[in-house]
Amino acid sequence: MKNRIPEIKQITATETLSIRHKVMWPNMPIEYVKLPNDENARHFGLFISGEITSIISLFVENNEVQFRKFATLIEFQGLGYGTILLRNIIDLIKKEGIRKLWCNARVEKSKFYEKFNLKSTDKKFEKGGIEYVIMEKTFDNCTYI
Repeated sequence: MKNRIPEIKQITATETLSIRHKVMWPNMPIEYVKLPNDENARHFGLFISGEITSIISLFVENNEVQFRKFATLIEFQGLGYGTILLRNIIDLIKKEGIRKLWCNARVEKSKFYEKFNLKSTDKKFEKGGIEYVIMEKTFDNCTYI
């Protein structure tokens, strides 16, 4: 039996594209999931038995991190891998002294983010027929810079 212990590694922007495409926008061209500043971000993947199953991209500006394109392959959803990845990222940015974490959450997924103490703001928008809400979490005791 293969090792099912999750491993989280930093990856390249290119390595995120197939999962972004398959999970988020499968009916659009792959260019649709590329972000203009992908090369300036840090990207992480959660691997199971050497296979990348979940991804997240971090964009830092003014001591704040926006996470974008957080996705888990459909066949691995519901197994806790996305939760493991996001918890790991939250721990990482807290250690780095980041003041705030935020994301553009699909409204239908906002309950998932509430488990991580991200709070919905009053900022909402629509893209590609999907409703989004900006959710955020601030860190008070950031002593690392």
